[in-house]
Amino acid sequence: MFATLRGEPYLLWRAVDEHGAELDILLQKRRDKAAAKRFFRRVLRSCPVPRKIITDQLRSYPAAKADVPRLANVKHVFVKASARVNNRAANSHQPTRERERRMRGFRDPKRTQAFLSCFGPIPQHFALKRHLLRASLYRKHLADRFESWCEFTESTQNPSTAA
Repeated sequence: MFATLRGEPYLLWRAVDEHGAELDILLQKRRDKAAAKRFFRRVLRSCPVPRKIITDQLRSYPAAKADVPRLANVKHVFVKASARVNNRAANSHQPTRERERRMRGFRDPKRTQAFLSCFGPIPQHFALKRHLLRASLYRKHLADRFESWCEFTESTQNPSTAA
């Protein structure tokens, strides 16, 4: 995903798991082998080695993957541009675009990186697979998550019941 910060294009690299949850995000100026290698290493610091990597057909991905020893036995799958309609990685950019619109655009690369890496996991905490749960179970899980969020943020008021 490209993001424009003060008129300059930046690339937003993101790692998404098989459930669509964002694992990591990195804002970089380039889209070359060194940038891909930096991103792979960053993701591997916080996540276990994946079984499969799905990327677009950019040639810097396999070159960077070959330079990272922990990714040597990982299967690499390429997604064609026409097949991206149902790609989780492509669809995961929608919340970032929404945040960008609400903030009236991103301005500083360092602050954008800090904001996106900090606030990316927060909506995922409350995003339950509602279509897989009964209504009573959904309400119970959501109440549990709001309770844990209140404990984490040390607040006493539930945002869903606030007037």
